[in-house]
Amino acid sequence: MEESLLVRKIREGTVIDHIPAGRALDVLKLLGLTGKEGYTIAIVMNVPSKKLGRKDIVKVEGRFLSPEEVDEIALIAPTATINIVKDYAVTLKRRVEVPPRIEGFLRCPNPSCITNSPREPLRPRFEVISKVPLRLRCSYCGDELSEEEVVRQLVGVHARSG
Repeated sequence: MEESLLVRKIREGTVIDHIPAGRALDVLKLLGLTGKEGYTIAIVMNVPSKKLGRKDIVKVEGRFLSPEEVDEIALIAPTATINIVKDYAVTLKRRVEVPPRIEGFLRCPNPSCITNSPREPLRPRFEVISKVPLRLRCSYCGDELSEEEVVRQLVGVHARSG
């Protein structure tokens, strides 16, 4: 319980635990959290973990995640667990899960793909072909997205809009 000495408990909010080491800042960017929103945010990076060797933890007091945000976190931190805290106690603990199909929030890297045509009202759709490392295949043209490209798209999109 060494990490409990590093960061105090939160009264109410979300703790994202078991984030792969070095990805906590990506999680914050994905959630659009800059520190200016008024939430108390604690970030612990590269702490020892029995499961992962090293891990990151993000605690956000007063903020709960939407199902879409949890799905997006699964794509950049597939080992993460989401803990909902109320009155200083964990009321719900759940592992994130990479869904078998991703639809709508990633772009196909192929400029010729039908999903990139302004005349076609098709939302991009990807099948998961590997969870570790993450690899996705476009359902329309077959082009693949690597884990690095998924992180770049998700974090880049949120960082620009935030």
